[in-house]
Amino acid sequence: MKIRRISVYHQTAPLTRPYKLSGGRLRFEELDCTFVKMESDTGLIGWAEGTPWGHTYLPAHGAGIRAAAELLAPALLGEDPRQLDRINRLMDLTLPGHNYAKSALDIACWDLFGQSVELPIAELLGGRYEEPVPIASSISTDTPDGMLAEINLYRDTGYYVHSVKVGGSDTDLDIQRIRHLKANERPGEFIFYDVNRAWTPAEAITVMNGVADLPVTFEQPCETLDQCAQVRALTRQPISLDERLETEGDMLRIASQHIGEVVNIKVNRVGGLTKAKRIRDIALASGFKFLIMESGGTAVADTQALQLAQSIPTELRLGTWLCQEMLSVDSAPGRGARNNGRGESSAPVLPGLGVSPDEDFLGDPVAVYE
Repeated sequence: MKIRRISVYHQTAPLTRPYKLSGGRLRFEELDCTFVKMESDTGLIGWAEGTPWGHTYLPAHGAGIRAAAELLAPALLGEDPRQLDRINRLMDLTLPGHNYAKSALDIACWDLFGQSVELPIAELLGGRYEEPVPIASSISTDTPDGMLAEINLYRDTGYYVHSVKVGGSDTDLDIQRIRHLKANERPGEFIFYDVNRAWTPAEAITVMNGVADLPVTFEQPCETLDQCAQVRALTRQPISLDERLETEGDMLRIASQHIGEVVNIKVNRVGGLTKAKRIRDIALASGFKFLIMESGGTAVADTQALQLAQSIPTELRLGTWLCQEMLSVDSAPGRGARNNGRGESSAPVLPGLGVSPDEDFLGDPVAVYE
């Protein structure tokens, strides 16, 4: 099997309402989505999506994916998409860094691989654990009562895992938020507090020690791994590493220096499923628990993350996230990752990714390489 054509599509996905995180420091109203269609000489077609969470959140932007494709796509023509390590080495040699721009190309290869052997991607990643994956809500920064009201809306649709956005210079208000939500937590729920790097070490230590009596988990409290390590040494609650988990080297450091206890692997950020699998394996060997998500995107992107999540042992996976539920458009109506009504989802069992976008939604490609 050889790659004979790669087409790149661009679409905008508006959010149903503006979204804030990091204490209101970051605000988003729409996402810039890139889709890749990879055609093989056997007639099989692989699909994938790459959608960063805006351009102010991290060093990534939608136009960067499409610009990188001008270099990466021609280099992949004629290659066997099933040779994933070779594909990724070739992309890294063609364009060092820029992992987020390589993700969709990598995943389109996985889709072709799965279809060629008639297996879903989760099986190719080492084996599928059949139990559904919990879906995490995403609760925007607000007053304590406002955040609880938003959690209640998600509870009405079955959610029992909640990612609550905190972080800012008002540490007293963050302590109030955490205590208020913990006091109103229901049996069987898991609420974790996502700071998105917004705290200084002093602020993180103040808030975390201010609620030291509560069994809660904090995600990415500070900007750097060095700062998170400083906080880890002076606090007791579990820490999840997210924005600063970008490479296999980061995972090795997190594990060897005991910086956290949970990892949130964002498939787009780390460069696709090939590199996410490597990170997963290091974390599994080191005793971590997992959140598995995409950086953002439609049902296609959500399904990419869900295929990886389905390969995590059930007792170690805390949840995924369906960005599609926050969007006013749907790239794959009725298909891909969806809430099953109980706050859970399962990856498709069709060969490969198990979902493809509606080409009427995509429109014409912005670039074709052959």
